[in-house]
Amino acid sequence: MSRSIENDDTGMTTTADDAVLRTEGITKRFGGLTAVDNIDVEVHEGEIVGLIGPNGAGKSTLFNCITGTLTADEGQVTLEGQDVTDWPEYKIARSGLGRMFQETRIFGGMTVRKNLLLAAQEAGADIGGLLRQPDDSLLNRTNELLDYVDLGGLADTRAGKLSFGQQKLIEFVMELMGEPDLLLMDEPAGGINPAMLENLIDYIRTANDEEEATIFLIEHNMDFVMEIADRIYVLAHGERIAEGTPDEIQTDQRVINAYLGRE
Repeated sequence: MSRSIENDDTGMTTTADDAVLRTEGITKRFGGLTAVDNIDVEVHEGEIVGLIGPNGAGKSTLFNCITGTLTADEGQVTLEGQDVTDWPEYKIARSGLGRMFQETRIFGGMTVRKNLLLAAQEAGADIGGLLRQPDDSLLNRTNELLDYVDLGGLADTRAGKLSFGQQKLIEFVMELMGEPDLLLMDEPAGGINPAMLENLIDYIRTANDEEEATIFLIEHNMDFVMEIADRIYVLAHGERIAEGTPDEIQTDQRVINAYLGRE
């Protein structure tokens, strides 16, 4: 599902390697505080990559620099071979980057189905017409995704009436409606009923496999991230202190010290 990305200045397109996302030297300061300090990460096509670290480590700030929500003070963000460092947030999103937040961002007064239809809209689309008379392909897609997360029976329910965990699943499939090449997920397991966690792992793995969505996720639930991630980056005090497989991360003394509060 790799996209070629047009360069506005030349009209030429770049050919992406298997690094869907690459950051080099990303640094973000807030006054005298360096929240993210010279961070390099790579996420390759088809991977599920975790980003962990204690509270205040800079994880969400790094995500914000990647998505264009914040502008990095230094460094470069490359998405499928194209430098998007100075692109506005909406343009980065349209280039194939999806994002889920810690708190759900759904339209609570609308039905679940309409939430998904809105997520599929293209720039300049007639939103009213889309909601009143969606074409069959979009309706089939919404039904497919809702069945996939076992919420097909709630398609005509107002989204705001669902549990927090169900709302997270709705936001998840809303992002899949846009067929992202890369999906950033900020604490997908946060606030989820423990009984739903195993299902969530299956949903994410299926999206990664069948929907071909490469996934980069922040998570504090260690059991969850160790089970689902192919590789993991660890931040502490705004710096990258480790990178490796789940087995390597669990035995890395720098990571253990960071979580135990040792220097």
